[in-house]
Amino acid sequence: MSNLDFDMPVRSSEASIVYRYKNNLYLNLTNKCPCACTFCERNMRDRIGHSSRLWLSHEPSFAELTSALDQYDLTSFEEIVFCGFGEPTEALDVLLETARYLKGLCLTDKTGRSIPIRLDTNGLGNRINRRDIAPDLEGLLDRVSISLNAPDAETYQKLVRPKFGIESWQAVVDFAVEVKNYVPFVRLTTVDTTLTRDEEKRCRELCRSMDVTYFIRAWGS
Repeated sequence: MSNLDFDMPVRSSEASIVYRYKNNLYLNLTNKCPCACTFCERNMRDRIGHSSRLWLSHEPSFAELTSALDQYDLTSFEEIVFCGFGEPTEALDVLLETARYLKGLCLTDKTGRSIPIRLDTNGLGNRINRRDIAPDLEGLLDRVSISLNAPDAETYQKLVRPKFGIESWQAVVDFAVEVKNYVPFVRLTTVDTTLTRDEEKRCRELCRSMDVTYFIRAWGS
């Protein structure tokens, strides 16, 4: 199968739409993604953490997600994260409805700490939905983690191979700047196996200029 297949085929009819990984609970909304990253984990394996296969037979509805969430003690997790085998903003309406439901539960752990809700995204939600989605996230998410992946458009294009072309990297940066106005914590990430030290330094400097956190994530973690 080519890495350039943007919407990968279904691999299992018994997929996890909610799964545990480390101390977090993850919500797998879709397998659709506008990118074909050279380092994408889903090209190497079909499950993560305490999940069954993450290739979905269909995109889960809000009712299916809440039913799956009801099987867990949500107060036992450090974070609840929108992240699976696709780009969550490809299923924006369900994402927003589910985030609103979770916020309505006012979840806290045993110490009384509010349990944050995080979105892991490639930052191309505006292009995917053909409109500005950042204002929709206000009050629903506590954290957004955006895959920057590269310090410039040319490197990004080689590594990420987005279907929106060379303008995609700038779209990610622009989204990060804007979403800061609506979500308390924003970070940009790169993968530890893909960039040189100099490229990571440039990413760090970019994040510093944007006043957002920079995080180098380990591949496979």
